[in-house]
Amino acid sequence: MTGIYFSGTGNSRYAAARFCREVDKEAGVYSIEDAGAIAAVKDADLVVFAYPVQFSTVPKIVRDFVTDHEELWKSRKVFVIATMGLFSGDGAGLLGRLLRRYGAEVIGGLHLKMPDSIADEKALKRPLEKNQELVKQAEQKIRESAARLKEGHPMREGLGLLYRLAGFFGQRAYFGHKTRAYSSKLRIDREKCIGCGTCEKLCPMKNITMTEQKAVSGDRCTMCYRCINKCPAQAITLLGKRVVEQCGIEKYL
Repeated sequence: MTGIYFSGTGNSRYAAARFCREVDKEAGVYSIEDAGAIAAVKDADLVVFAYPVQFSTVPKIVRDFVTDHEELWKSRKVFVIATMGLFSGDGAGLLGRLLRRYGAEVIGGLHLKMPDSIADEKALKRPLEKNQELVKQAEQKIRESAARLKEGHPMREGLGLLYRLAGFFGQRAYFGHKTRAYSSKLRIDREKCIGCGTCEKLCPMKNITMTEQKAVSGDRCTMCYRCINKCPAQAITLLGKRVVEQCGIEKYL
């Protein structure tokens, strides 16, 4: 068994690690950005794949990882974990259908509501205590789902037709286009930027570079919100106009 994940503020990383620990304490867990992730998947009899839902769809970087390594998935058993700040409908089903296209056997799915990562949108913010409670509820759900997997009856959240309809009409029909391509809308306030380079180091797409001791963004943002949540000067925004609250799983444990 191997866990792989893509994560912006740590929710999916945490979920993958906790789930794998409950099922098999010896299982390795890798980011899809890790050099060893592909080899680990090749050696695994079961892959747990965790990712954060964006607008009830799969982030572009995750889709590219799956399609760029399509040979990995043939006859591979996969359990999908979808993390979300609000709603997904068929989060596990979305990635599951993509994996099945390349021959994977998707044996189950799990949806976990977690603290949101959208640092520049006030409407999504919750009190600290509420986010801590969400993480505790997610942990309990992980334990229950892992136990069912070990018993041979894995949960199948997000994998049926009703889930798919909920995802489509709930968000994807209106906002799904936002993740079809990488975004060019990341904004960096040069007056606020202190030139620390944190954003450049964190960006999974190498979309941010330092020029004349200031950060400059390109057109390949995958909307993971790492840079926005970690910028010490709060100089970066994407969907909103200002940083409301910087988020990260460590705040809620």
